[in-house]
Amino acid sequence: MDTLAKQIVAEVGGKDNILSLVHCATRLRFKLRDSGRAHAETLNNLPDILMVLESGGQFQVVIGNRVAEVYQAICQVIDLDDEAPLAGGTKKEGLLSRFIDVVSAIFTPTLGILAASGILKGLLSLALVNEWMSETGGTYLLLFVASDALFYFFPLALGYTAGKKFGGNPFTAMALGGALTHPLSIAAFNAAQQTGAPSLDFAGIPIVFINYSSSVIPIILAAWASSHLEARCNRILPAAIKNFLTPLLCLSLILPLTFLLIGPAATWLGRLLADGFQILYDLAPMLAGAALGGLWQVLVIFGLHWGLVPLMYNNLALLGYDTMGALLLPAVMGQVGATLGVFLRTRDTRMKSLAGSALSSGLFGITEPAIYGVTLPAKRPFLFGCISGALGGLILGYARSRVYSPSLPSIFTFSQLIPSSGVDFTVWGAIVGSLLAAGLAALLTFFFGLPKATAGLASTAAEEAPVVAEPTSTFQVLSPIHGQTQALNTVPDPAFASGVLGNGVAILPHSGRVVAPFGGHVKSLFQSCHALVLVADDCTEMLIHVGINTVKLDGRHFRAHVRTGDSIAAGDLLLEFDRAAIAEAGFDMTSLVLICNPGCTQVQSIPTAEVEELAPLLTVSR
Repeated sequence: MDTLAKQIVAEVGGKDNILSLVHCATRLRFKLRDSGRAHAETLNNLPDILMVLESGGQFQVVIGNRVAEVYQAICQVIDLDDEAPLAGGTKKEGLLSRFIDVVSAIFTPTLGILAASGILKGLLSLALVNEWMSETGGTYLLLFVASDALFYFFPLALGYTAGKKFGGNPFTAMALGGALTHPLSIAAFNAAQQTGAPSLDFAGIPIVFINYSSSVIPIILAAWASSHLEARCNRILPAAIKNFLTPLLCLSLILPLTFLLIGPAATWLGRLLADGFQILYDLAPMLAGAALGGLWQVLVIFGLHWGLVPLMYNNLALLGYDTMGALLLPAVMGQVGATLGVFLRTRDTRMKSLAGSALSSGLFGITEPAIYGVTLPAKRPFLFGCISGALGGLILGYARSRVYSPSLPSIFTFSQLIPSSGVDFTVWGAIVGSLLAAGLAALLTFFFGLPKATAGLASTAAEEAPVVAEPTSTFQVLSPIHGQTQALNTVPDPAFASGVLGNGVAILPHSGRVVAPFGGHVKSLFQSCHALVLVADDCTEMLIHVGINTVKLDGRHFRAHVRTGDSIAAGDLLLEFDRAAIAEAGFDMTSLVLICNPGCTQVQSIPTAEVEELAPLLTVSR
């Protein structure tokens, strides 16, 4: 784990290039000083990393279920102080990027406990409906308090995370959240509800008390205002008194401002958002279900789903239920079904193992391992999952299904769909829509989702025979490039030279061509066309990488003659590139031919100084 952490830190540009780092359920979210210093391609090729992408102003490294362990290891490597951001610095970003970054940083630390609280609430509802517990019994009351505590006092938790994100004292913002949910504040609200008019004032200004329990927007805005006041106070106050005087001024000024202005305005805005969404939903619930069911996982890929998270919690706080959280269930089950289809269809033992692991994670609501490791690389399974999710969402929209507690869409969400009156049509609609999404995606993927080579079927007349190498076998790889060979450890790139990306050989090209070194298929072609991954008929997997750091050319001077998924025969032209133009642009033309299979016991290069196209190059032993 320490080795992986050091590799990630090095490939994102080093500690001094990291402005901040947080993690969610499956990915590390870096804010970098200069994203141009990060080597996304190198990270993408590390076996423990599922995918790297830039979205919402963040450099995101998708790890999977072990992300928390990797995060802790990186914190040790870079001496990250959990109470403060890393080296300062600013970078101009768009409004959407800033919004996504703020929302993800505030809500990410609470997702696990919120999901646990929501699941416990759902299970308690199920217990009441089936009369397994009594609503007045001690067991139920104790578990209900456990499930409701975080959501009831949500402003405290959000005050802490928002205070950290905005650069203020998180405990000052937490104190503001505590004041919003203090028993005296709730009592004043209840008194105002009975009389119908404000019962108290502040300096002659009537106070409009609102029940801020479970609210989201008021405390975030209050924490933002407090952090700005805190920064100004710290600049002008003497060091001897600012440690206590700054929090004193923040509490004394921001809290009244919150009760008098920020809170009512934020509550009005939250109500406007909730009512606005409900109006749109009521106009076309089936269309809303199809849109969210089909597009949610696309938003997840780019990290844009965070923009909808506050709206879900806002709906729960103000309406007592949320339709959006229910509509996401078929989106998740669609990818789960597609992953199941891959698991049942593929004969590749590595892919079957990955799909099996991702399948279990997806059932519990974590779909990133399924998306990045299984369905998205194969393309069609991901598409089938989205289509099936849209059809399932259409059914949930028709049934007007809704959740009644914070939900991370998973198999546990079914218990969170049950209203106090018991199981009804909304619940059955959600079950039918989710099962349809999972079943249809699995069937489509099983029959149409994988090319024959990926599925492990022979392309000869004996199509029933699996294409699996013998446990002890030798496979000779021909050279895809004409050029001068050199040892891998001499390559001026530590990731390649160390062999962490695979064993093989380096070639300095004498021509501008890359041809297929064996029969098989193209597993993936990089968008910049400078590299591609091939899989042989015996499942040998090869990375061909033309030049060092040529991903920065963004496809200039490269021309691809194949696409991802294409079948290939030895000698087929794969790529053409302009050697002179690439060298003139300042890039090293040293190219890599690497064997990526983790099961290979030995990769030997044929001892020769110069190699022709399709001449013997490597011997791979398992």
